[in-house]
Amino acid sequence: MEVAADFMQESFEIDPVTHPVRSTVQPPGSKSITNRALVCAALADGRSTLRGALDSEDTRVMIEGLRRLGIVIEVQERGETLVVEGCRGILPASDSEVHVGNSGTTIRFLTALVTLGKGNYRLDGIARMRERPIGDLVVALRQLGAQVVCEGTGDCPPVAIVADGLPGGEATIAGNISSQFLSGLLMAAPCAQKAVTLRVEGTLVSVPYVEMTLEVMKSFGVVVEGASDFSEIQIPSSSSYRAADYAIEPDASAASYFWAAAAVTGGEVTVMGLSKSSLQGDVAFVDCLEEMGCEVRYENDRVTVVGGSLKGIDVDMNAISDTVQTLAVVALFAEGPTRIRNVAHIRHKETDRISALATELSKLGAEVVESEAGIEIRPGKFCPAEIATYNDHRMAMSFAVAGLVRPGVVILDPGCTAKTYPRFFEDLKGVCGG
Repeated sequence: MEVAADFMQESFEIDPVTHPVRSTVQPPGSKSITNRALVCAALADGRSTLRGALDSEDTRVMIEGLRRLGIVIEVQERGETLVVEGCRGILPASDSEVHVGNSGTTIRFLTALVTLGKGNYRLDGIARMRERPIGDLVVALRQLGAQVVCEGTGDCPPVAIVADGLPGGEATIAGNISSQFLSGLLMAAPCAQKAVTLRVEGTLVSVPYVEMTLEVMKSFGVVVEGASDFSEIQIPSSSSYRAADYAIEPDASAASYFWAAAAVTGGEVTVMGLSKSSLQGDVAFVDCLEEMGCEVRYENDRVTVVGGSLKGIDVDMNAISDTVQTLAVVALFAEGPTRIRNVAHIRHKETDRISALATELSKLGAEVVESEAGIEIRPGKFCPAEIATYNDHRMAMSFAVAGLVRPGVVILDPGCTAKTYPRFFEDLKGVCGG
């Protein structure tokens, strides 16, 4: 994983462009798909090859976690190809401690996965991870017969597991905190000792990510049944993962920053490797830009955004919540207010993203109204500012877009983008003709 020295410094000032951005780019592989494919490949029968994988802090944490559990993973081609020796649903390591950093996907997926093992396991992370609730997942795993305990306060990590295989049965999972809880259960369930039925209580957040999980599982030979609204899902006891040669899409969440660059500069940016039928729901971010006044063009292997006269919108972003910060920054350059709704769950991400957005947008001159489940942005006279990033990669990448339009935007701790996109600032500079 390479991060240029310029972006490991304490701050980095974005250079405004002198003309509309016109470029073609292909972001690195999807973090979400890479980590799901790693779990399915680890549990499969045989050797899998994952192509187009993301090499980042989050994926490295997942790889190291799986290795600590005895899974053999060979990293090739600068991390873009991963060869995984599957364990046929039986973890080789009988006892292990796994450190997950601040990777939510890793701790949630591996907490469910280690219940398939035999022995004592413990998962922990950085201080922020110990503030991110995981209690609902733990409760669901207990309902399936696992012995799991949250050692932290407020149902937060560290998590301790005494495992002797996952018995299976029926469990109910709350849907309003994180779709990753359900995804973790889904990926572990095919290796349980008997059939599993999962019921979702309340409204499920970030539905496209669960759909993504099911599609990745299908590519590794597991098909599940259930209601279209995910209120109930059945995983038969006869399910098992098969090894696969699997291609990973470019990251649609990362693509949002380049589409946003086209929007705010009145330019045109084409992102290669994505389409309207992509696995990732975040491709729908361009629908928001279209509603704001941009033109969107879809082709089989690319999506293009052409900037236009921007106006504020009122939008429910529950399904594409990883792009909330990107849209909030675009809103700074729109005519009229933008209201983003139904995203209360992003308060439990790498930082409280609603609060962080409100603070940093205000620095740039916007009038911001924060609610429990959303945010309203009213553009004002733009002010130069240093942008705190809260150890949150998406704060750094989204606010960098503002610096393309106005001078004086300084990103603090730019190296935090290593979590999912180590070369982001280099790619942004390339797209902008630097």
